[in-house]
Amino acid sequence: MAILVNENTRLLVQGFTGREGTFHTQQAVKYGTKVVGGVTPGKGGTTHEGLPVFNTVADAVKALQPDATILFVPPVAAADAIMEAADAGIAVIVSITEGIPTLDMVRAWSIVRNSKSRLIGPNCPGIISPGKCKIGIMPGHIHLPGRVGVVSRSGTLTYEAVGQLTSLGIGQSTCIGIGGDPIIGTTHIDAMRLFNEDPDTDAIVMIGEIGGNNEEIAAEYVGKYVKKPVVGFVAGQTAPPGRRMGHAGAIISGGKGTADEKMKAMEAAGITVVKSPADMGAAIAKLLGK
Repeated sequence: MAILVNENTRLLVQGFTGREGTFHTQQAVKYGTKVVGGVTPGKGGTTHEGLPVFNTVADAVKALQPDATILFVPPVAAADAIMEAADAGIAVIVSITEGIPTLDMVRAWSIVRNSKSRLIGPNCPGIISPGKCKIGIMPGHIHLPGRVGVVSRSGTLTYEAVGQLTSLGIGQSTCIGIGGDPIIGTTHIDAMRLFNEDPDTDAIVMIGEIGGNNEEIAAEYVGKYVKKPVVGFVAGQTAPPGRRMGHAGAIISGGKGTADEKMKAMEAAGITVVKSPADMGAAIAKLLGK
């Protein structure tokens, strides 16, 4: 069992006919994901990559009944695209777009959180259940089907963890890049709940970074409820206060959100914390006895 997506997930692509949308649709189809069509305003009634194109998400949902959608929409229009997908009732919305204005995301999140949709992102690589379904920009070939869940704010570190696991012969159940913006749909604790409840996930890699307190909240949940082994890593250990490190949400403010605080919270919850990203795979292998 995969969380959120599986081999039967029907995927809609917003921003379908653009260069990014076209390329990643091709990659998803090649991986085996069931892409059913796409949305590009003004091009409804045409076909692209052999699939139907619609003017609106509502039209596409009525015709195709997708389970998930992925957005390749410019920042200026991405929040509206997220809200359009939520209004149409799509269960899983994946927003890859980086640079969506925070005020736009405040508006979009107020809609999504009161809908039946789950948002992954924005500014994220997406979600993959290896061998089953790829909704995002991650390289499919580095993944291996298995029983370790991965959740990360950093796309690059997601790939790093996956690459290490695969090289050790340890497969993944589902990998979620949740994004590094200040306002995101799915947080660490959301992912940890899903992995904890998934009978086909035996262990979890949780990758955080400086800024905010999502890692601390997730660690508290792990300490209370999660019996599966968890490996944790926090990026930005040498970041000076007030300096943004890559992601808009990765900034230490008022002395809060430091790597040290997050690592201490993880250790207090029984999470095996590694200080170097190079040790993530080996730590999981040790915990699993491999």
